Amino acid sequence: MKLYHTGTVAIPAPDIRRGRINADFGQGFYLTPDADFTYRWARGDAVVNEYELELSGLAVHRFERSQAWFDYIFHNRRARDTLAADVVIGPIANDTIFDTYGIISSGYLKPGDALALLMIGPEYTQVAVKTERAAAQLKWLGAGAVDGAQARREALRAEMAEYDRQFAAVVRRITEQ
Repeated sequence: MKLYHTGTVAIPAPDIRRGRINADFGQGFYLTPDADFTYRWARGDAVVNEYELELSGLAVHRFERSQAWFDYIFHNRRARDTLAADVVIGPIANDTIFDTYGIISSGYLKPGDALALLMIGPEYTQVAVKTERAAAQLKWLGAGAVDGAQARREALRAEMAEYDRQFAAVVRRITEQ
C-alpha cells in the first residue's frame, strides 16, 4: 500500500507515539493513500513523504462512513481508544480538515445530527499506523517538496465552497426540526 504524509520535514522513521492521542483513530502515525489529497491540502513550503506499508501479518481494521465509524472517532477524541489493531483505515472526519467551528464535536448536537454533518463533502481516506509492529512494516521511499501549489489551492477553494454550502444546508435542516 503506497501512502503519503505531509509535514515540514522528511520523516524516514516516524514515531507512532508522537501523534495526538485524541485524534480520529487514536494515537499513531497518520497517512493517506490519496496523493491528490496530500498535495491539494499541502502548503507551498510542505514536504510530502512517501511510504509503502506491507499489511500482511498485521491486524487491520477498516471503517466506512457509518455509525460504527462515528462512535469510534468520538470515543478517540476523548482519548478512549478501545480497538486492538495495528493499522486502522477509514474516512477522515471532515471536521478535522474543513472549518466547522467546533459544531460537530461540541456536544450540543444529537449524535445523529453530528453524523449527518460528518457524512457531507468528499470522502478522503486516512491510515493510522498504531503499533511498533506496523511501523516496522512501513518503508520510507523518500520525500519531496510540494510544487504547483497555486493550481491545487484554487481547486481546494472550490471544494471548500461546496462543502460550506452543503454544511449550511444540513445545519438549516437540523435547526428547523
